Amino acid sequence: MSQTLDQLRAKDAMEKVLALKNEDWASEYSSYVKRLGAALIMNGLGQALASELANGSERDCGGAAGAHNRLAANISTWLGRKDGTYPGKIDPKNLLSAMMKEDQCNYLVAQADLMKWLEWHKKFCVAFIPKSDKE
Repeated sequence: MSQTLDQLRAKDAMEKVLALKNEDWASEYSSYVKRLGAALIMNGLGQALASELANGSERDCGGAAGAHNRLAANISTWLGRKDGTYPGKIDPKNLLSAMMKEDQCNYLVAQADLMKWLEWHKKFCVAFIPKSDKE
């Protein structure tokens, strides 16, 4: 028996949170995840992803830049999975380019899919990542 798309979203979202819960910047990541939904609604998927890339860095590092890098990568791997809206576009910059080239229908499907994935991801961030002293 195969899993539903919602089960796949939940599994992916939880795996990504569990993979970073011991990072020193995990609480920063969690706060960015909590804000992403509003950015998606106000600005759209392209601008939200571009903002994560702009706030990240070219190299893999810790701190705020590391958290933004990981969030952009997690978005990209979800939407770029083999049965995703943009299959094979795993790198965030490649995904962004693909979004600009393809039609609006794909873009809206991807944004709706990411919003549903994000519901799970936020819940797992709250459940598995301790709050920082700043929160």
